[in-house]
Amino acid sequence: MISELYAVGNSCIHRLDPRPKIIVATAYAFMVASASRFSTLGSALLISSILLVLTRLPFPALAKRILLVNGFIGLFWLILPWSVAGSPVAEIGFLTLSCEGILLAARLTLKSNAILLAFIALVATSSITSIGRAMHLLRLPAKLVQLFLLTYRYIFVLEAEYGRLRRAALVRSFAPRTNIHTYRTFAYLAGMLFVRAAARADRVSQAMRCRAFQGKFYTLYEFALTPYDKIWAAALGATVFLIGMIEWIPLLRP
Repeated sequence: MISELYAVGNSCIHRLDPRPKIIVATAYAFMVASASRFSTLGSALLISSILLVLTRLPFPALAKRILLVNGFIGLFWLILPWSVAGSPVAEIGFLTLSCEGILLAARLTLKSNAILLAFIALVATSSITSIGRAMHLLRLPAKLVQLFLLTYRYIFVLEAEYGRLRRAALVRSFAPRTNIHTYRTFAYLAGMLFVRAAARADRVSQAMRCRAFQGKFYTLYEFALTPYDKIWAAALGATVFLIGMIEWIPLLRP
């Protein structure tokens, strides 16, 4: 199953109703993604870091996830400063390091980290099932919610199928190389995985219909907004509004 390490805890963030957390995290992500001022992005990263500290999550697991994402972001720093046209900062042969490329890479780094930390703090601190229930209560399309929950339930089955197919290839002395045989083998493996996934989906669908499934998942737990949730929702909403103020008010001044 997908690890829900971050959902285990008793912090002030963990105890919040998942509905306002999902709403605020989504609005916050859109606000940060549309921002361009470094003062806004720096403030957003600081706010996200404060929220993450409040969750009291284990640092090793957080560091691993953050380093993994920033390893991918590092590719931006290898490409954008040299490929974006602008004021030259340095030249190495036929390559030109531009100021605009550096600024763009810096913005993407700040945005990515601010959104990542906010989603870990607000969304990952709820279990997958509670997120699915919250999505349903927020009137998201029922098919989207079902797809989300079933994907969570069965993605590990596909991983196990892939492991069996790969082991079967290795038992037959398959050694991956950069040649046509390797590419063809992996194509066959991917195709077989899709075939088995379709067959498994058909069996699961038949089993659910036999159990009178009518397109709705039932739960024994109901969400109820408490004054505690409302206070936190108002505070988080004010934080999103503050980010917007930092970004847009200087632009409105004459």
